[in-house]
Amino acid sequence: MLARAARGTGALLLRGSLQASGCAPRRASSGLPRNTVVLFVPQQEAWVVERMGRFHRILEPGLNILIPVLDRIRYVQSLKEIVINVPEQSAVTLDNVTLQIDGVLYLRIMDPYKASYGVEDPEYAVTQLAQTTMRSELGKLSLDKVFRERESLNASIVDAINQAADCWGIRCLRYEIKDIHVPPRVKESMQMQVEAERRKRATVLESEGTRESAINVAEGKKQAQILASEAEKAEQINQAAGEASAVLAKAKAKAEAIRILAAALTQHNGDSAASLTVAEQYVSAFSKLAKDSNTILLPSNPGDVTSMVAQAMGVYGALTKAPAPGAPHSVSSGSSRDVQSTDASLDEELDRVKLS
Repeated sequence: MLARAARGTGALLLRGSLQASGCAPRRASSGLPRNTVVLFVPQQEAWVVERMGRFHRILEPGLNILIPVLDRIRYVQSLKEIVINVPEQSAVTLDNVTLQIDGVLYLRIMDPYKASYGVEDPEYAVTQLAQTTMRSELGKLSLDKVFRERESLNASIVDAINQAADCWGIRCLRYEIKDIHVPPRVKESMQMQVEAERRKRATVLESEGTRESAINVAEGKKQAQILASEAEKAEQINQAAGEASAVLAKAKAKAEAIRILAAALTQHNGDSAASLTVAEQYVSAFSKLAKDSNTILLPSNPGDVTSMVAQAMGVYGALTKAPAPGAPHSVSSGSSRDVQSTDASLDEELDRVKLS
């Protein structure tokens, strides 16, 4: 009980003397205990023992036995991860902007011997190293890159601290920037820049929308014209096919009519029927005179239908040959062609008679 009370009193006196001298207190959970021969070292702590003023060994967690008077516990190092607040400091960026920046440092003692004998105050040394490294890294970046490359800046500071603190037995696990304070005028300029960038983005998006709309309208008109031309093409093709079918049907009907007419002319009283047809056509043509134009041509005797019919039948008789007395009345393909040519010659002679 007396040893434990004395150990606690010694730790309080040590912390008071450190605070009075202006130095940061060392991270040690149990201070500097006295040599009580039998010692119990807590977990995640390393006690550095000196024998007659010289380093002897490092006590492991658990039960340890020391020699009174000769052995002395000189340092107590904590092996846990330590969190240190880096005080706020000013730094100048590459574009000459002064920033107020602070951070948080996470470190761990890896070698208690180096941490005890390599530097007087490991935590204070690492804190100062973090501040100087932060200022040097910020001087390499512009203001815009400081905000964009925050993670790379933290990684650069950690690498720089680990290179310098390796001989101290300390390893920096990570460094995080807490706050970055910019001057008020710079902050206003940044706000104006952000607003201008947003207006620019809105204008660009609006112009892109207008362009896409115009492209869509033009594409729609193009497709409409293509479809209309294809529809017109199909309509013309269908119309041509219909007209061709109509012409073919008319030709077939006319051929059939000529064939029937030729067959009828070869029968009994065929000449009388032809005379009647010629007379009807003459009367029909005579009734249409002077309807389409004021200039007309009349024969010498337009009222003598009998003479006109006789003249037409004379032409018809001259063009056709009388069949033999014993010839059959059947009409072959060759006779059909003769009848067709005869009918055409008859039409020409009738037209000539009408004009005369």
